[in-house]
Amino acid sequence: MTSTRPLRLLVLCASARTGSVNRALAETASRRLAAAGAEPRLTGPNDYQVPLYDADLQEREGVPHGAERLAGHLREHDGIVIVSPEYNYSMPGSLKNLVDWVSRIKPWPTAGVHGLLMSASPSLVGGHRGLLSLRVPLEGLGMRLHPTMFSLARADRAFDGGDLAEQSERDRLDAVLGDFLAVVEAVTRYPEARAAMAAADA
Repeated sequence: MTSTRPLRLLVLCASARTGSVNRALAETASRRLAAAGAEPRLTGPNDYQVPLYDADLQEREGVPHGAERLAGHLREHDGIVIVSPEYNYSMPGSLKNLVDWVSRIKPWPTAGVHGLLMSASPSLVGGHRGLLSLRVPLEGLGMRLHPTMFSLARADRAFDGGDLAEQSERDRLDAVLGDFLAVVEAVTRYPEARAAMAAADA
């Protein structure tokens, strides 16, 4: 018998700012993932606090607890949704710093992890350029990123009562999340199904 447990998704919001539109998007995505039958775990930068990367510091003290904690969460979940703001046409330095620390753990905790990138911004491009820069280190570290990304433009006016105000945006978000869940489910369930079929044929 294959497992019927819900898919476990880590939702990492890279913004710690109070009132952040990216936090609002992360919360909205978490609710919609839960409605689709998954088990989201919403986290943020304060859950993975790390100092500025320093090889001498690593030599003296090892990898900090915040990076080890994220590594553990990546192992415990079936995939990750990263919701990140765009800072000066790129990713936040704090997020890159966290990725750099996690990369010091071997084997890479990111290797083989299925991920979805999302962003929100008051701009007309919705933080999309920041996600393009974020793909580079994550894919270099072996993460299997979903080809479609979700960028929410004019995000400062996109929310109403804790959800996206426009039905078209809700539909677009559901489509991206649904496609991502289908991929994660396939790669998670297939080994279990194959083992069950092999046992039945034995």
